[in-house]
Amino acid sequence: MALFLVLSACSSNNASTSNSDSGKKDEEAKDDSKEEKVTIVYARGKDATGATDKIVEAFEAKHPNIDVEFREMPTDTGQQHDAYVTMLNAESSEIDVMDLDVIWPAEFAQANYLLPLDRFVQKDGINMDDYNPGPVTAATYNGKQWAMPKFIDAGMLFYRTDIVSEVPKTWDDLIAESKELKGKEGTQFGYLMQAKQYEGLVCNAVEFVASYGGAFIDDNGEVVINSPEAIKGLNKLVEVVNSDFVPDNVTTFTEVESHTAFIEGQAPFIRNWPYQYSLANNKEQSKIVGNVAVAPLPEGDAGSAAALGGWMAGINKYSEHPQEAWEFLKFMTGPEGQKLDAIHGSHAPTIPALFEDEEIIAKNPFFGEEGFVNALNAAVSRPVAPNYPEISEIIQINVSKAIAGQQTVEEAVANMETDMKAKLPK
Repeated sequence: MALFLVLSACSSNNASTSNSDSGKKDEEAKDDSKEEKVTIVYARGKDATGATDKIVEAFEAKHPNIDVEFREMPTDTGQQHDAYVTMLNAESSEIDVMDLDVIWPAEFAQANYLLPLDRFVQKDGINMDDYNPGPVTAATYNGKQWAMPKFIDAGMLFYRTDIVSEVPKTWDDLIAESKELKGKEGTQFGYLMQAKQYEGLVCNAVEFVASYGGAFIDDNGEVVINSPEAIKGLNKLVEVVNSDFVPDNVTTFTEVESHTAFIEGQAPFIRNWPYQYSLANNKEQSKIVGNVAVAPLPEGDAGSAAALGGWMAGINKYSEHPQEAWEFLKFMTGPEGQKLDAIHGSHAPTIPALFEDEEIIAKNPFFGEEGFVNALNAAVSRPVAPNYPEISEIIQINVSKAIAGQQTVEEAVANMETDMKAKLPK
């Protein structure tokens, strides 16, 4: 207390200091705060392409007062989703910006995990009409913008041009060619896909079902999985997964395991997302550089179908640095960030004008190929439901059981029908 009184007296005695000096100190303090370096944390799944490093490097060069720390999340989208939910339920501020699967924004917004972006978008004059309307709509909930589109995806068939002479048109063509080409040019398998019990299996299942004219949930929100078309599609999926031309452990394969086997030259065909092209032509990692092309996935009775995918990014509602987080989000999802991602990561931009960029097309010639365009045009959405994770889990469990022979496909669709109807909001 005595010390406090002495200090107070000193303060009073110094009160005669000119107001101009005091004002100068205040201004200096403000300038210092402007120069204060802030670190924000950006979370996303493993990036095998290195594009994230390029984006962060370019952003930090333009914003020397903002450092971006990259935090790698689980590759499995289900595990990544759960990790975010656990963190955000605890109102944690340990991450600032996060990547979001195209199916998550509505759920995360409803759960109050995300910071609405409308005021940032309006203040900086961002024209959302410059983006593909599909991802923008998926990022909108209750009239508010909760995320910014990063890239758009669709399942595609990549094949070895040095092995494949005729691109399979139907699933039966693929089966025949995979059997024939297995073992050619040092390959061990005929076809690679994602068959682990996780979100990637749902995407594959959607493609098989839709290519035969079926669906899980229709446009009116009605469960329609128990149909002859869906049964035929899932039977074809089970046939492929249990064939002798896919890896014996294909039910443990996610994108990482499948793309690794493909770039090591182990198969002539793979079902994967557009990033596969860049990875297959990376001289530091791939053994098949220059020998890869892309086509739509094979047709069923109703034609070709590709699961619509893609990723967005949003800001953690509990971030302690929302303005800095927005600056990074705006850059990453804007023209410059998406261009870097397209060139270094082969991710298809959500800004249509970028498909006319010569540098992007030079790096990703397949963006201008008929096969790529047709694959995007064949895209179908995954089941639309406000509680999508529960619907996805039902699909994963029952399709996995059908693959394992624990139930027939007919039993699987009947169980999915019952469980989905019980879970969907009335």
